[in-house]
Amino acid sequence: MAAFDHNISATQPVIRQLDDAAINRIAAGEVVERPASAVKELVENALDAKASRIEVAIADGGKTLIRVTDNGVGMTADDLPLALSRHATSKIDGTDLLNIHSFGFRGEALPSLGAVGRLTIRSRTATADGAEVTVAGGAHEAVRPAALTAGTVVELRDLFYATPARLKFLRTDRAEMQAISDVIKRLAMAEPFVTFILTDVSGGNSRVTFRADAETGDMFDALHARLRCVLGKDFAENALAIDAEREGVHLTGYAALPTYSRGSAVQQFLYVNGRPVRDKVLIGALRGAYMDTLSRDRHPAACLFIDLDPTRVDVNVHPAKSEVRFRDPGLVRGLIVSGLRHALAEAGHRASSTVAAATLGALQPEQPAQDSARIYQMDRPTPSRGSAYQPPSTGFAEFAPDYSGRVEAQPVVEDEETQDHPLGAARAQVHENYIIAQTADGIVIVDGHAAHERLVYEKLKAQMAETGVAAQALLIPEIIEMSEVDAAQLLAVADDLARFGLTIEPFGGGAIAVRETPALLGEVNAEALLRDVLDELSDQGASTLVQEKLEAILSRVACHGSIRTGRQMRGEEMNQLLRDMERTPRSGQCNHGRPTYVELKLSDIERLFGRT
Repeated sequence: MAAFDHNISATQPVIRQLDDAAINRIAAGEVVERPASAVKELVENALDAKASRIEVAIADGGKTLIRVTDNGVGMTADDLPLALSRHATSKIDGTDLLNIHSFGFRGEALPSLGAVGRLTIRSRTATADGAEVTVAGGAHEAVRPAALTAGTVVELRDLFYATPARLKFLRTDRAEMQAISDVIKRLAMAEPFVTFILTDVSGGNSRVTFRADAETGDMFDALHARLRCVLGKDFAENALAIDAEREGVHLTGYAALPTYSRGSAVQQFLYVNGRPVRDKVLIGALRGAYMDTLSRDRHPAACLFIDLDPTRVDVNVHPAKSEVRFRDPGLVRGLIVSGLRHALAEAGHRASSTVAAATLGALQPEQPAQDSARIYQMDRPTPSRGSAYQPPSTGFAEFAPDYSGRVEAQPVVEDEETQDHPLGAARAQVHENYIIAQTADGIVIVDGHAAHERLVYEKLKAQMAETGVAAQALLIPEIIEMSEVDAAQLLAVADDLARFGLTIEPFGGGAIAVRETPALLGEVNAEALLRDVLDELSDQGASTLVQEKLEAILSRVACHGSIRTGRQMRGEEMNQLLRDMERTPRSGQCNHGRPTYVELKLSDIERLFGRT
């Protein structure tokens, strides 16, 4: 033990009071991890000041300069020294730390920044003269007059100059600038009525890297326009509006279709009372909502806002305020899952537009030889969008002749109104699986096996929800020993587990008796299953493991019970499949998240052939 005591004094250790400079530097280590952390604190201060325009200028990834300019309410000359004092704030009075309606409330950000860099604040209110104050490495200068319009300019230079060891842990200027841009974009999505401008002024040059002008209209229209600006057109076109409420908790925002999934969680943005957070309960709920529409290696894209009474959520659990703790996490999780699943079901057979774009990108028209003379064909009249091409030798309903041996010329009962349906009228089956359908303004290619697999799966889920899950009673209940804390955690969700056929009871002490297991799962290792459920409860506060296993079984049953690739379908069967897809929720993707159909507009097809 003596070998490890070389830092302990041989004499009695003395307790001493740290000075303010040391305290602020310690606080800065928690609050300001990197330049992006400083930008976040300063921009949130500007939002708390009711600014409608915020400009951020950055040099060298924020290491040499961070300047935040806003048109908020400003501060007086008397306020400036207090703003740089530790635990001084205008946002709370200290009587209630749960009823918080602002981003900041601790009064730590400005003194922490002043302790590790050179900080200058210039501010002016609408009724007073402007003033400025400077603090460098914790040393304050006197307040002096300054000329500026109403608002505040906070300038931080030489971040971490007072603690140079921290500079070694920073990444490249480009990586730090990207982190700052991500912070600005997250806050911009939460405040669509505020203008945000991010400018890189490194090397004396000025280059705007991000700009989002204030939106107009109602909240949903403004948010949709802001998401289009920040996340791009593809997300905006393939996102579903979310608006759900339960017991005073309101969920709004936009969530993308399952076929617009991502390879990582980079497009998951979650907010609680307008504050961007990273919360395991919320992330788990988002994943659970897409549980049977995405494979495990794909991630949903969403921007969701949860609004509730501030007294029902604790935001004072993390130095950077990026985590929260809900009083009733089960309620919030259930609202997210039910709200998103309802929206996905309402979307019906809809698939993302990016599926068609990817298809068009994969189609490469034949390029003519460079040295050959260009040959012009006679101009042919383009048929009207609503008319159909008539084969010269047979009626339309008889399909084209089988030239390749791979087109199944199955007769189709002609119905003039059929192609007016969203998925159109079946015209052919190719490669013994893919259905070609004609719509009013294009064509649809359907993966027959994948589409029927989803239809069967949804029917099986509906039957299970209606009749319940059949349970299989064990001849001899299996007794599982665990700690009393773990046992209590499992017994708290016993009713939920029973809904899925897993019946457990207390057996004294920390033991649990498993009396029934879901019949669909067959022979089950009850102990391994319960411990997996317990791990999920500890990690996310809720468990969907049993439901996932049951739905995985139903998915496999649906896969084996659906139309197999290689089966020739009659015209009536193909059209019936299309109509069933239009009526069935989530039929735009199979059970693994892949699209079940691709829609190509006639204008896109004409562009492929150079007709436009």
